[in-house]
Formats: sequence, structure tokens, C-alpha cells
Amino acid sequence: MTHVIRKATADDAGRLAGLAAVTFPLACPPGSPPADIAAHLANTLSEAHFRRYLADPDVTVLVIDAGGELRGYSLLVARATQDPDVAAVLTQLPCTELSKCYVHPDHHGLGAAAELMHASIDAAAAAGARGLWLGVNSQNARAIRFYEKSGFRRVGTKSFTLGNTVEHDFVLERPLLRTP
Repeated sequence: MTHVIRKATADDAGRLAGLAAVTFPLACPPGSPPADIAAHLANTLSEAHFRRYLADPDVTVLVIDAGGELRGYSLLVARATQDPDVAAVLTQLPCTELSKCYVHPDHHGLGAAAELMHASIDAAAAAGARGLWLGVNSQNARAIRFYEKSGFRRVGTKSFTLGNTVEHDFVLERPLLRTP
């Protein structure tokens, strides 16, 4: 697969929303109500939301661009968490949140996710973060294995509201080496 990993631009917002509609449901627990998934997509991952993320100076969105087709993305938030459950367990401060990290299912198993993760780690470190944290659904064994392989360790738990359902997430954290 020939691709580049680059910073997203405002022109990518619609394609990011389309990609999120494909990838987000794959991270949800089995049996998640479709209405809850649809509500989350509309309330968090719409084109308008991606436009706001891309305009926010504390947010970095990286994309895997394969000849103009977006095949994955990550979203980094470089500000202190407002979640007290997360704030209580983070040790590598300042700590950037890896809020989203998704790859199109057609590109699973090809190394694209690892490349995107490395680029995300590098971007957070270059921006001055000492750590990187994320929340992952406690039932998503595949993602947990990937994150652990990427150097993350479980440090706590938090709640995540998906539509009308409260899900239980693990909080994972990893230290970063700063780049000069």
C-alpha cells in the first residue's frame, strides 16, 4: 500500500467523517445499539465536528492518505483532561490524549496502524508532551493488544457514554521520549 501520513486540513473534514462512520462502529462493544452508535457519530464525528477539531490549536489530526483516499486517522488533544478519573491516574505530565486512532478495515494487518501510531507518538513528543494517554473499551481485546504492543500500560478506568449507554473504558498511558 502506497500512502503518506500527513496533518489533516479543513478540506479533509468530510472524508474524515465518512471514514469515522466506517471505523468507529468497529471499536464498539458487541451488541452496541445502532442508534447509540449513530448518535455518537452525529454528536462527535460529523463533518462539522471535524472542522472544529481541525481549527482547534490544541488538536492535531493525522491521516493516512493513499492516493487521495483517507485510510486512517488519529486525533491528538494537547490539553489537560477534564475527566477526574483520568487526571487521578496519569503520571507523565504534560500528557496528550490520543482521542482517536482508527484504520479502515481494508488496511488492517498491513502495518498501517503501527505507522499511524508511530507518527502520533512522534507528533505528541515534538509538541512537548511527556506522556500519551487514551481510553479504550474494556471489551476491545484487539485494540488493547495493539496499544500494549505500542508501549501503553493500563493505569485506570473511566466511563464513556455511547448514546444512552455507559461503557467502561480502560485508561492506558505511555511515556514519550522528547525529540530535540
